[in-house]
Amino acid sequence: MKAKRSVIILNRLGLHARPASRFAKTASNFESDIWVEKDGISVDGKSILEVLTVSCPSGSQITIMAEGPDATEAVEVLAALVADRFGEID
Repeated sequence: MKAKRSVIILNRLGLHARPASRFAKTASNFESDIWVEKDGISVDGKSILEVLTVSCPSGSQITIMAEGPDATEAVEVLAALVADRFGEID
């Protein structure tokens, strides 16, 4: 099964170390392979280092993609994490 969704980075500081860590840790809870894509560059969503390589300031659009048995749930949970500003209070 495949799933994908585009989301906007809403937190003031963008996708810096703390949110990238939360994203990768959350993604690692799923069996599916997960990628983050921005500007044609796709990286492993389960790797904090790879997620950090994609420059994502506030207002950036990224696409979360997953392939595997829990792909739909993974994309929904990760999109909700982004929408919740990674739990950060701006």
